[in-house]
Amino acid sequence: MTRVFVYEFLSAGGGGDATLRDAGVAMRDAIVGDLLQLPGVTVSVASDDEEPALAASPALHVVRPARDEAAPAFVRRQAAAHDLTWVVAPETAGVLAALQAAVEPARWIGSSAAAIATASSKRATLQALAAAGIATPLDRPDECDRWIVKPDDGAGTVDTRRHASRAAALADADARRRAGHVVTVEPWVDGEALSVTMRVDAAGVEALAFNRQRIGVDADGRLHDDGVDVDALRREGDARVPPLAALATRVAAAIPGLRGVVGFDLVWHPVRGPVVIEVNPRATCAYVGLSQRLGRNVAADVLRGHASQHRPEFDHA
Repeated sequence: MTRVFVYEFLSAGGGGDATLRDAGVAMRDAIVGDLLQLPGVTVSVASDDEEPALAASPALHVVRPARDEAAPAFVRRQAAAHDLTWVVAPETAGVLAALQAAVEPARWIGSSAAAIATASSKRATLQALAAAGIATPLDRPDECDRWIVKPDDGAGTVDTRRHASRAAALADADARRRAGHVVTVEPWVDGEALSVTMRVDAAGVEALAFNRQRIGVDADGRLHDDGVDVDALRREGDARVPPLAALATRVAAAIPGLRGVVGFDLVWHPVRGPVVIEVNPRATCAYVGLSQRLGRNVAADVLRGHASQHRPEFDHA
């Protein structure tokens, strides 16, 4: 019997931006649902709800942190009592990095500390991608009229704003920095907002889904995330799919240590093609419904890939 601990930061009482909680719960429940379909697997899920909306199963247990127990301490305690730990958490304020550090590498399903550190900084991510020859928003700043200001360690579109000029963006950035925030300023890239979900393990990279991101912009330039259309690009007939699949391999090579289900956001520019905006070193909203869309259990593939590196005797067909 393999015991898996699933921890989603916002729904487990970790705090953070409450606007992201619903998305976090959806990711948590999708992962738990996949795991419960695997023979020989029991799941403990962290929740701050008395009765989380999960299907009843004898293989499912709900665990909660002790009063005033910090998130890393709770995860460390639960990880020691389980064979594997699968965490969904934002990179913001070092949350994901701290949780990764609380778990032994052999028990951790996900990216390495080095990969998380790089992907937790928008600027460091773009520098790593550019060094690998991957197109980023920073490539052609002189050709851009509109600019974006966002937290360097942000998640989703929280506190992200588009400005009509570089001067306005710099003024916004300066004001935020004076208030103690770390932000980055990037050229706005015109085109269709997309993302790629991929699975990475020691054996290689598999592009799982090519998604359409629904990003809105308010009248004052503030961005908001209106959801994701999972695997929206047709694998047969959409000429963008083959280059995006190849790009997934290049992104994984540019940030060594990405593991498990991860992804990257991009804009398909009408002239330049794919321009990578950021890399997510953990599961994203595109995991929700992914197994159903693909007709196979993605969690089984993740556990198998993890086992091939850490525990060869563990395998789920």
